Amino acid sequence: MQTSFTPEQLADPHVAESEKILRRCVHCGFCTATCPTYVTLGNELDSPRGRIYLIKDMLENDRPADREVVTHIDRCLSCLACTTTCPSGVDYMHLIDHARVHIEQTYQRPLGDRMIRGLLAAVLPYPARFRAALALARVARPLAPLLRRVKPLAPLAAMLDLAPRRAAKRRPAPASGDHPAAHGRVILLEGCAQPALDPGINAATVRLLTRRGVAIATPKGEGCCGALVHHMGREPQALDFARRNIDAWTREIEAGGLDAILITASGCGTTIKDYGHMLRLDPLYAAKAARVSALARDITEYLSTLDLEPLPKRDLVVAYHSACSLQHGQKITALPKLLLKTAGFTVRDPAEGHLCCGSAGTYNILQPEISATLKRRKVKNLEATKPDVIAAGNIGCLTQIGSGTAIPIVHTVELLDWAYGGPRPSKLGG
Repeated sequence: MQTSFTPEQLADPHVAESEKILRRCVHCGFCTATCPTYVTLGNELDSPRGRIYLIKDMLENDRPADREVVTHIDRCLSCLACTTTCPSGVDYMHLIDHARVHIEQTYQRPLGDRMIRGLLAAVLPYPARFRAALALARVARPLAPLLRRVKPLAPLAAMLDLAPRRAAKRRPAPASGDHPAAHGRVILLEGCAQPALDPGINAATVRLLTRRGVAIATPKGEGCCGALVHHMGREPQALDFARRNIDAWTREIEAGGLDAILITASGCGTTIKDYGHMLRLDPLYAAKAARVSALARDITEYLSTLDLEPLPKRDLVVAYHSACSLQHGQKITALPKLLLKTAGFTVRDPAEGHLCCGSAGTYNILQPEISATLKRRKVKNLEATKPDVIAAGNIGCLTQIGSGTAIPIVHTVELLDWAYGGPRPSKLGG
């Protein structure tokens, strides 16, 4: 793609990076076949190629975002299926990130939209606030049909629909890793939304790692990875979260060494692996951020290094949902399924496994109609495999899909913990 940025514009490193990304696009349109919003809506501007044209025009002409641009950029899930498909290697992730920051800086959203986004940014990244919000949602759930009728309030209805009907049982934090470790020393990201929605995921991870002789360090000061606000274009807040985590983890690295930073929510993992890029222009954090990103591992990546022994076949069929942040963002596709098969489970792939379930961070709240369409499509494909249980590696997907099916859905690591000596996941009953 030809561009015509001025030397003055290219002096901005963010613009210069976006210009390089834009020039790689050859208009081939391969991305349209795998883009969930284009497949759903059939509008060229709701495809990666269409959005690239809009972003190019906006940045090249150095103009504020307008309603049309915002509408189509907001509809992007950041699922990154387009990057998997693109033969030219267009770095769509960082281009759409830049566009969202530009929108946040130059566009005045309607008051209702600003309030919803501000509420999400003030609540979701903070576990205590999020738990309080979930408790309130359980009381307010009957109001959802009424809120759904008023378009600006539809995101509030979506929040109420997604909130679990029962509070998640609080579990103790992972044990300190001060004891000798036979197989290494790691940090396990506690996160923000996941401990409020399903603390059993990290509890299963701790049990499995501890039985394998892995020491788990518990750094003070870590928190939300920043992904939720990063994808809303709130870059200062996202970078503050990143710096706080980097400081906490750097202290742990320097105190006793570290083999890996483990993440059980793949949406968080994609962002943490990108800290090195996000903070590349910060002279105080660039090197530390790159070191942290190099240590970041999805839990399945790390478990594959522990040589888990093959187990006898189990009479349980697992439909594996590959989270977009895992398969497209981190390029981890076969590994989780291989671990499940090694543990004795029968694993089935649903049709259209490359398409997003519609969760995508806060997307299922901010774009409830498109999200609901994608959820129905995903659930239909998963149920068609006739599984006993659905497994996935991201809390957003677990919550989204779980709200649309009666089939139990659990994190991959919960099944692996059970197979290798842990308790049967409570969601499976029995």
